[in-house]
Amino acid sequence: MRPTIKDVSAMAGVSTKTVSRVLNKERYVSEDTRIRVEAAVAQLNFRPSHAARTLAGRRSFQIALIYDNHSPHYIHQIQTGVWNRCLEEGVRLLAQPCDAASPTLAEEVGGLIDQTQVDGVILSSPVTDAASALDELERRDIPYVRISPGTEHGRSSSVSMDDAQAADEMTSHLIALGHRRIGFIIGHSNHAASDLRLYGYRRALDRAGIAFEPKYVRPGLFDFSSGEAAAERLLDLPSPPTAIFASNDDMAAGVLTVAHRRGLSLPRDLSVAGFDDTALASQLWPPLTTVRQPTRDLAYAAAALLFEREEDPVHRRLAHELVIRASTAAPPAA
Repeated sequence: MRPTIKDVSAMAGVSTKTVSRVLNKERYVSEDTRIRVEAAVAQLNFRPSHAARTLAGRRSFQIALIYDNHSPHYIHQIQTGVWNRCLEEGVRLLAQPCDAASPTLAEEVGGLIDQTQVDGVILSSPVTDAASALDELERRDIPYVRISPGTEHGRSSSVSMDDAQAADEMTSHLIALGHRRIGFIIGHSNHAASDLRLYGYRRALDRAGIAFEPKYVRPGLFDFSSGEAAAERLLDLPSPPTAIFASNDDMAAGVLTVAHRRGLSLPRDLSVAGFDDTALASQLWPPLTTVRQPTRDLAYAAAALLFEREEDPVHRRLAHELVIRASTAAPPAA
């Protein structure tokens, strides 16, 4: 007869629950116990049934990605990166949108877990910094990994890039071309990356001896419409910027649209830069100079960390890259 988990339990001298923990590579199992269970598994040639483990409530073989982001291009890359790693692991991915600012966020996260019994969760910004969601996951002892957290880094494993340095480098590129009036469109206020990118922009200006002028900075929401609105305000200034750096590609697309509508020649009359290097960046006209954020790789790495189940938090930082295309050039005066 095929050996059962009870046979392994009896041979190893532990409970069936402990055997299940070892098989599922869960925490809080001593090394001696793990060795005894693994030896019993090998001696009995025990092969756990995925279906039986699911029915027993041990694992669902699915994880959840919880996100709140206004850029469909960014979220598509995040989903693709997580899915690629899930495919390798034989695990199903559930993608759940939410409102990170909702007062019922914890209840929504708890309801997702109750309905799906996911084995772990990946949080994308800005949910990655939503304390109520983190508290709920920890209360239920659900493993989670965060993508680009801005707070409480020691709370969980995470993956990120250096947003401030990337924005610094893009601003420095525009300065090197000869621009001195550089507009900047901030991302959504509930994303930690928005403040970091603004900081990088200001740091580059300061290093070049260019005074920071608040009139050249406009708020945005990481979507096309807010990029349009910000561009209208910036280009209406008595001395408009000769370059505009938007905190993501969707907002940069809005800037390009406004510039075309006003009859500006790009990049002769106005240089435009973005952030992320989504598929949209190369489809715009002119093709967009932007920061290549390793979005898919960040998502893939987050899923990998979730499956590794490290005892202590692990933090991985991935490299970015400036992608110079036809939307930036020297200003007319230069």
